[in-house]
Amino acid sequence: MNRYPTWGYGLIALAIAFAFLYTLPNFFGESPAVQVSSARATVKVDPALLQKIAGTLKQADIPYRGAVFDPSGIRVRFDDTDTQYKAKDLIHAALNPGAAPQATPEDDPNVNYVVALNLLPASPSWLTAIRALPMYLGLDLRGGVHFLLQVDMQGATTKRLESIAGDIRSQLREKNVRHGGVTREGQTLRVRFRDAEMRDRARAAILANLPDLAITEREDGQDLLLVATLKPEAVKRNQEYALKQNITTLHNRINELGVAEPVIQQQGAERIVVQLPGVQDVARAKRLIGRTATLEIRMVAEEHMNPEALAAGARGQPPFGTEYYVERNGQPLLVRRQVVLTGDRLTDAQPGFDNQTNEPAVHLRLDGQGARIFQEVTRENVNKRMAILLIEKSKGEVVTAPVIRSEIPGGRVQISGRMNTTEANDIALLLRAGSLAAPMEIIEERTVGPSLGRDNIEKGFNATMWGFVAIVVFMSVYYMLFGVISSVALAVNLLLLVALLSLLQATLTLPGIAAIALTLGMAIDANVLINERIREEVRGGATPQAAIAAGYERAWATILDSNATTLVVGISLLMVPGAVRGFAVVHCLGILTSMFSAVVVSRAIVNLVYGHRRRVAHLAIGDTAWK
Repeated sequence: MNRYPTWGYGLIALAIAFAFLYTLPNFFGESPAVQVSSARATVKVDPALLQKIAGTLKQADIPYRGAVFDPSGIRVRFDDTDTQYKAKDLIHAALNPGAAPQATPEDDPNVNYVVALNLLPASPSWLTAIRALPMYLGLDLRGGVHFLLQVDMQGATTKRLESIAGDIRSQLREKNVRHGGVTREGQTLRVRFRDAEMRDRARAAILANLPDLAITEREDGQDLLLVATLKPEAVKRNQEYALKQNITTLHNRINELGVAEPVIQQQGAERIVVQLPGVQDVARAKRLIGRTATLEIRMVAEEHMNPEALAAGARGQPPFGTEYYVERNGQPLLVRRQVVLTGDRLTDAQPGFDNQTNEPAVHLRLDGQGARIFQEVTRENVNKRMAILLIEKSKGEVVTAPVIRSEIPGGRVQISGRMNTTEANDIALLLRAGSLAAPMEIIEERTVGPSLGRDNIEKGFNATMWGFVAIVVFMSVYYMLFGVISSVALAVNLLLLVALLSLLQATLTLPGIAAIALTLGMAIDANVLINERIREEVRGGATPQAAIAAGYERAWATILDSNATTLVVGISLLMVPGAVRGFAVVHCLGILTSMFSAVVVSRAIVNLVYGHRRRVAHLAIGDTAWK
């Protein structure tokens, strides 16, 4: 009646051993580290550099726990963050002589090595080999960086109008409607015509294909104008799309960076919150997240490439319809304003090397429509120059401006030109992750240090520990041996919960720790129901063995109902983003583990204590020894 088969005890023991194994990495924590990587294509990271770093630290009498060299760079571990920060400054100065203390490769040419802060798991290698990893810790526990980004909604509207201007040109060309140019002035588009017939045909064509535009007719001297603006509902819809697109793009970029469990969510109508747990290199995170890199392909204005026009462009007065840029080799360049192709047509971007010069390059792949446009443009402009621009924060940079030697089919494009491997990687990351639909500006930045995170962990651990001790004392005093058994089952519940969080690589935050404490209280409630039910059966005259069996069987329905209703609430909380979701994940997992430990594990222990006896004289379940 009160016995499990041997294989049942074996399964329970296996589950407990499995839980212990996957809980174990959380006790090792993370160690502060300094990571060194190459900032230039010509600079190598090799074992000799590792020896130089070790010698520098030894000379400065800075202790470290170990240094590792691998293809991605060098990582040096330290005992605490104070030593980590001192070592970072020392290593940066030793490897980058002449560079400013906080300089980056983009700011200072003397920076040959990127020296960044990092946190590395301190688990033994044999645990890592079986994928036994510590659970992720949120920003409030692990430390990291918090950004509040303001989306430029006017910029989103401007970008949409620029796209529509290109559509209008294409449509009028297809309809064979002659016009004097499509220009954007502020938040309006202006199309010029010589006669009213062409204007009427253009109006009909635009309204038929672009219903988001409101069009009015005006006159400007001898020219007839169509003035187009976005309708209010279209502006609102475009801004909502821009916000969602920016959130998606940020997700892609951060995934490319390898940040575990980031928080990216909308705040209000124009802002986005980004939290990156564990990121200590704030400068790199800020540089990659805040960049608004988009790709544009334009034709070089060959007819204006003369000294007078270039000099005027340098003074800020380029010829009409052109923009002035300086190539990476220092040569001036006039580029047409009309965009041939944008980064929206990209399907992939990967860093690599030029097959001919072996220089770092970025290899692009266009979608079907982009490939057709690119093939058509290259076919019509053989022996002319095409400029590939990287646009960031409304400022453009000519990456390369090659001469088109022949038609280029297939949608495969390569961009190169005086870039290092790090820059090629970053550009490929930004283009592959997608362009931002609207510019963004960081208006708030907070850094949570690891020391504060450790303090939060310590307080949360102490609260959970003392809550557990109080429950154990109460249960042991009130229910005697059955209370001790319930306490052991509660410990198994906590072990299973932490193991599941680690196995699923869920993110633990302060609200998650609160959910663990709440789970302990809810889990012991099931054992209270079972123990009280056993008491009632004994009071009703049942034998001890029958009372145990009936207590577990009849309490099960009540335990299932109460936990099912609580689980429904927990699942509904999963739909709420942010810290509430972290609470809900732990809460739901805790309900499942508590039902297993309270019913299966506790009964297995009771069966081991009482099940092998043919005759049980009494049960040690509190009040008195019930006979």
